[in-house]
Amino acid sequence: MVSPSPPTDRYTRDRAALLGDADRPAAERRRALSDLADRWLAELLDAAAGPTAGTAAAPGAGIALVAVGGYGRRELSPGSDLDVVLVHDGRPGIAELADAVWYPVWDSGTSLDHAVRTPDEVRRAADDDLRVHLGLLDARHIVGDPDLTARIRTTALTSWRTGAAKRLPELRDACRERAEQHGELAFLLEPDLKYARGGLRDLAALRAVSASWVADAPHEEADAARATLLDVRDALHLATGRPADRLLLQEQDTVARALGLLDADTLLRRVSEAARAVSYASDVTWREVDRVLAARTGPIRRVLRGRNARPTGPERRPLAEGVVEHGGEAVLAQGAQPSRDPVLLLRAAAAAAQHGVPLSRHAVDRLAVECAPLPDPWPPAARESFVALLGAGRSALPVWEALESRHLVTRLLPDWERVRCRPQRNAVHRFTVDRHLVETAVQAAAHTRRVARPDLLLVAALLHDVGKGWPGDHSISGEVIAREAAARIGFPKDDVDVIATLVRHHLLLVDTATRRDLDDPVTVHTFAEAVGSTETLELLHALTEADAAATGPAAWSDWRDALCRDLVRRTRAVLAGRPAATAPPVDIARLRLAGQTEGGFAVTLQPLSYGAEVTVAAPDRVGLLALAAGVLALHRLTVRSAAADVVDGTGITVWTVETEFGALPDPAAVREDIRRALEGGLDVAAKLAAREAAYAPRRGTAPNPPRVEVVPGVSETATVLEVRAHDSPGLLHRIGQALAGARVSVRQARVGTHGADAVDAFYIVGADGNPLAPDTAKQVAKAVEKALT
Repeated sequence: MVSPSPPTDRYTRDRAALLGDADRPAAERRRALSDLADRWLAELLDAAAGPTAGTAAAPGAGIALVAVGGYGRRELSPGSDLDVVLVHDGRPGIAELADAVWYPVWDSGTSLDHAVRTPDEVRRAADDDLRVHLGLLDARHIVGDPDLTARIRTTALTSWRTGAAKRLPELRDACRERAEQHGELAFLLEPDLKYARGGLRDLAALRAVSASWVADAPHEEADAARATLLDVRDALHLATGRPADRLLLQEQDTVARALGLLDADTLLRRVSEAARAVSYASDVTWREVDRVLAARTGPIRRVLRGRNARPTGPERRPLAEGVVEHGGEAVLAQGAQPSRDPVLLLRAAAAAAQHGVPLSRHAVDRLAVECAPLPDPWPPAARESFVALLGAGRSALPVWEALESRHLVTRLLPDWERVRCRPQRNAVHRFTVDRHLVETAVQAAAHTRRVARPDLLLVAALLHDVGKGWPGDHSISGEVIAREAAARIGFPKDDVDVIATLVRHHLLLVDTATRRDLDDPVTVHTFAEAVGSTETLELLHALTEADAAATGPAAWSDWRDALCRDLVRRTRAVLAGRPAATAPPVDIARLRLAGQTEGGFAVTLQPLSYGAEVTVAAPDRVGLLALAAGVLALHRLTVRSAAADVVDGTGITVWTVETEFGALPDPAAVREDIRRALEGGLDVAAKLAAREAAYAPRRGTAPNPPRVEVVPGVSETATVLEVRAHDSPGLLHRIGQALAGARVSVRQARVGTHGADAVDAFYIVGADGNPLAPDTAKQVAKAVEKALT
């Protein structure tokens, strides 16, 4: 092995000292690392080309070493590549010269992205490859012939500007494709700082747009966001010892401490704020690119249509008082006076959203500086504009982000600051808390025709999780905040009460429908008492669906939808003073099945719109439910509910199931496996344990311990146990075994999964068919909890 050269020794030593200097600011360290690499590479090239390589008559004349990309910008992170081009004028022996530079770099373990090209080859490579062209826009001379560096830089910039009409759409398509692949940096729990939308690649794209002279990106916001994201990436490189761009969960606390932040949530909030600033700057900049490029091609199109043709459409189209559309954006009218019109901010936002056009950045900046504050409570016109903004559906999102860019939402709703950019450490949720609230309002806008008060629905949707910025149960704290916010917005007391009720009980419908026995009269009457009125019931139903749709695909299913509709139907009857609507008595089906059993055993599988109903009849025995649940799990059927009874010595269980994936299993196979399990020929527990071990996660933190509680007051005919545990294929089987060991019977089970967590409710009775005594119930709960630990 070749010993390192003295320049490499110095570089390695000095670089280690830089990385070990914890007091040096990150931006200063990045520049120092770049300068250090410059000196090292210059020494290597000088040594290879001759002692006077930097002079015009030297052996090094006609060659130049050029830094490109992030290295060209002097943004070297601890794990960054040295991205360089050795440019030459065609001199002989260039390959040997290049090797004399590259090999010491490789021997040192430093990552190197290199190329050796003539100026013409550089030009052709840039023409063929967008990524190469982007790197050359930041070309910086290191050593050698500066005229060569100036030549390739000038050529790259000139061709970029003259070819902007072709290159910029190509760049935008690349940004869109990257966003589709890597998601939005602002909302990810494990974001890719470089490639996700709003990340470092988008910042490089904004610099490229500015270099084209077609449009200029908002520098102040972009520069601040760049510093934040680079600082986080530097800390990530130092924490992991590798050139990582993805901020994994297990590394976030370490990175937060390295940056002097309170915790990982504070880190993610800072990253989210930076990413949203980049995303908004990108939206503004690309709109300007579209406008300028369209204006450039407009005269050509008019010539093609005819020499006397003129642009079609009005230059300024009125949208609302003080607001007009101009150039495809909502802007303030010439006579608008924000300082004398406090409602103008919301009126402009609502007009933009309702007409499906973005709110001009210049309008937002002017409103932020000049607009007078709204009185408390708001006047009716302000409330109506706010509701109109929320009711615009998906068109409201870019307008909302425009307001957020200048913190105008917090000015309107001070409590918003606590949820702004707050991460949600739950795999079910796709968005930060604030964006989830806005997305829920967007989804609620699709349901406004089915409720009597769409304004209450939209505002409740925006506020339903606002309590997540405070300690304790977010539904309870959210009710207090929602009351204050609704009163500030200007709603009368009765409307404030409805909004507060919706926020307080926004989880109640789906929780009751999926965790409680709807045939138990106590369930529906308790729910009806909490809701209070048919109007509120309809609003809560719409809010529940909007909340689930905004959360993510795992938050809703046909099964949940059917149960919620059933509960709403029953509750509507109670609120109208009629007897609670009930499902057809399941005992009829059970008795019919029991009469068809052969030797007391039968299994049927009936497809439903959202899964299937599986009915199992067998001679009653302890552990029958556990065995059946285990077999269903082996066939990859996810249990959603179960009802059990005994008819003439035959235990009958009716299961509502969904497939994990694919089609329903063969009923004959399910029937045969249940028979084998009952006869002892199939060890269900062993099969489930083997499957769970095979599919156990390879990394990540240990799940929280299970919790089993007795839920009082929800049934007069049974004791209700609620089990919260990490979901796994054999969970229901283990719970059933534990209940069988406690000598209790399960009359009803409601099984729900939320991401990686299961929340299951079991209606159990003792040997006498009655609810358990309080002490016995606690003992059973402890036994189940111990079995799951």
